[in-house]
Amino acid sequence: MLKVKITFLISFSLLAGFILIVVVWYTVEVIQARLQTPAMIENLIKSDKIQLHMKDFHNGSIDMLLAVEDPRFYEHNGMDLSTPGAGLTTLTQGMVKYLYFERFKPGIAKLKQTLIAIFALNAMVPKETQLLIFVNTVYLGHYNGEAVRGFSQAAKIYFDKPFADLTEEEYLSLVAMIIAPNSFNVKKQPQANAVRVQRIKRLLGGEYTPKGLMDLYYDK
Repeated sequence: MLKVKITFLISFSLLAGFILIVVVWYTVEVIQARLQTPAMIENLIKSDKIQLHMKDFHNGSIDMLLAVEDPRFYEHNGMDLSTPGAGLTTLTQGMVKYLYFERFKPGIAKLKQTLIAIFALNAMVPKETQLLIFVNTVYLGHYNGEAVRGFSQAAKIYFDKPFADLTEEEYLSLVAMIIAPNSFNVKKQPQANAVRVQRIKRLLGGEYTPKGLMDLYYDK
């Protein structure tokens, strides 16, 4: 009996020690993220990566994007695990992956991503600025071996025209790619892209309501 108690105490101590190390480690990570955020965001906003501004989006196109990718973007604190159709990654978390990670591996990195989203990026950067960064840096597939980033570059590569000249159908084709840029690539997988666009239209038109958090493809 004594041996069992000793074993339990040792196991409990090891677990408690591990949890403490994880808490301290991620606290340091969040503090570092907060320290680097102001300069990082300022430099990014001033860089040539910002090709589009909010005034370049018209006819409710931002509302369309948010309805698909992050319905409660303006309400949540960087994380949303309750909105049907929202999935596990908000726009804020997606930007954390791009801004704060050199290489992102699913798993425990998701915890770091979420903590930075809540306590650094969302806490320190206005929603409009977050959205500005997202539309200019979102990953939209590869072309000739290089990553396509942002709606401006994607419009030129996939439709050979400026973003301002995109039709609503073409714009939604790019929105449709965000969830899986290779599976729904408008050039490489046009049929799959077209199907997703039609499903997005049903969502936007109120004809379809997501059935749960992970109903991302509107096909339940």
